[in-house]
Amino acid sequence: MDKLNTLKKYFGYSAFREGQEILIDNILQGRDVLGIMPTGAGKSICYQIPALLFSGITLVISPLISLMKDQVHALNQAGINAAYINSSLNESQISKALRLAAAGQYKIIYVAPERLETYEFMQFARQAEISMVTVDEAHCISQWGQDFRPSYLKIVQFIRKLEKRPVISAFTATATENVKEDIVCVLGLNNPYVLVTGFDRKNLYFAVETPAGKDKYVLQYIGEHEAESGIIYCATRKNVDTLYDKLRAEGIAVTKYHAGLSSEERRQNQEDFIYDKSPVMIATNAFGMGIDKSNVRYVIHYNMPQSPENYYQEAGRAGRDGERAECILLYSAQDVMINRFLLENKEQKGEYTQEEMEAIAERDEERLRMMIYYCLTTDCLREYILRYFGEHGAGHCGNCRNCLREYEQIDVTEAAVKIITGIKEVRQRYGINVIAGMLAGENRAKLREYGVTAYESFGSLRGMREVEIKEIINRMLVQNLLLMTNDKYAILKITSEADAVMKGDTSVILRRAKKESRQETEGSRRKKSGKAKARKSDILNSRGLELFEQLRLLRTEIAREENVPPYIIFSDKTLVDMCVRVPLNKADMLEVSGVGENKFERYGERFLGAIADYTGGIREKFYFGDAEEL
Repeated sequence: MDKLNTLKKYFGYSAFREGQEILIDNILQGRDVLGIMPTGAGKSICYQIPALLFSGITLVISPLISLMKDQVHALNQAGINAAYINSSLNESQISKALRLAAAGQYKIIYVAPERLETYEFMQFARQAEISMVTVDEAHCISQWGQDFRPSYLKIVQFIRKLEKRPVISAFTATATENVKEDIVCVLGLNNPYVLVTGFDRKNLYFAVETPAGKDKYVLQYIGEHEAESGIIYCATRKNVDTLYDKLRAEGIAVTKYHAGLSSEERRQNQEDFIYDKSPVMIATNAFGMGIDKSNVRYVIHYNMPQSPENYYQEAGRAGRDGERAECILLYSAQDVMINRFLLENKEQKGEYTQEEMEAIAERDEERLRMMIYYCLTTDCLREYILRYFGEHGAGHCGNCRNCLREYEQIDVTEAAVKIITGIKEVRQRYGINVIAGMLAGENRAKLREYGVTAYESFGSLRGMREVEIKEIINRMLVQNLLLMTNDKYAILKITSEADAVMKGDTSVILRRAKKESRQETEGSRRKKSGKAKARKSDILNSRGLELFEQLRLLRTEIAREENVPPYIIFSDKTLVDMCVRVPLNKADMLEVSGVGENKFERYGERFLGAIADYTGGIREKFYFGDAEEL
């Protein structure tokens, strides 16, 4: 069977997505590959298709139990024999799985990196035909990545011990240039084909909001999206517990996840979220990696994350099905203090020299600074993220909060000159609070203690509020006229580019949101967005939506019977395609995107029955527009 027939038979798709086919072709030719593809781009297909076509076994190294279970569930549903080996199994279960694998029962085995060095697994691997080793979440192997796991270094030792070197494929959704180089080098990829399909997730709407009350904002948002599933990330366990209690008190079906809960509580809460019993999850960053829930419609960050890598990975858990989803960050200045405290008390993974520890701390501070700038910028948020990962967009995406706001431009060059003069006068020894207070002419005890009230610059911007001065300083930081030092005091320093401002060769322009656009409702935001991607279900008319709900109820019923997440049965996208195509027989149903032969054998007749009951066996149009446009 060739790759296209394999794709259709097992996964129900008639064509490959961008980047999939070229990676599959290189793997099948025996070449190592590294695929850097955004969440939802179909990375798993890139190694699962070759795994089915290779004569031997493919081992998939995966960092989290939840990811393995989801992937194995999905493969078994598609008629592919797969298994996982991790700490959730006892020793007799592991031995049985390895015996069945050795007998040719499984084509794909997911394994935790810690298991690679066990005697039993090594004995199995040396005797079995291992065609490919796939490293999922490959950024975990880089010490300079945001999610380094020392256990990933065991992969390299494991491969060296095999009798015959298999093809090595590695995949990740987020990797800066340094991390990409690390993956290739540390994994020892041999002349790899490296594909970066881009980091842009066009279906995601990005926003930074600064509400007076975060709890009130979250409550209102959930109220406006009560039928939808979402994740709310908090920086600390205390914030998770407090917000959880408040939402529960309001009668919201919510659950929570953090390292302070028992393993059984975490497992149960995660299942409640995945199975839509509790569609809202409040969690620390301990939750989410490897969660393959496709219908998460929003991710709210209650606190600012520590880095753009963390933010993009966590925000990327929204809209994995390619449908429209929202990623909203609620920013406050206190978030910076919380993150600095967490970084200072971070437990280091692995053993490092003092020099390495200092380099890691410096990189952590740099990432935090870039995250702060993301929260402060008035430029396109999507462009900012893409630029961080070494990619450039159009500069105006039309689907982020900043692109949809109306701004007025204010020339603040004169104030910027006074800011630079003031920083020079105090010999670049203070941070943003002292500088802003000094220039505003505040007569606080702390400023008198530092002696800044005696400088000529004291009060040079009197008449401006400190918050306005800080806004200009933040703009100058983003414009690289100023920088902050990489320590907890965050001292303001002047860059060489500030000379052009002092000479009058460069202006400092502040973009400030107009008052009326600050009060825009969510509905009017979406209305203004010409580029905001509509959900597939938005194409359905009222009758189509009724059928869609009937099919969702049937999917939930089957999911409960089989004790699997609903999206494992069929995705929302597949259900919408059923509503558009209105299949009335097996041949029709196999034309639906996401319905393969095995899925049809398991569920096809029940869904055909539901469609026939609703339509009376008469095909009618359940969508707006022309079929060619869909």
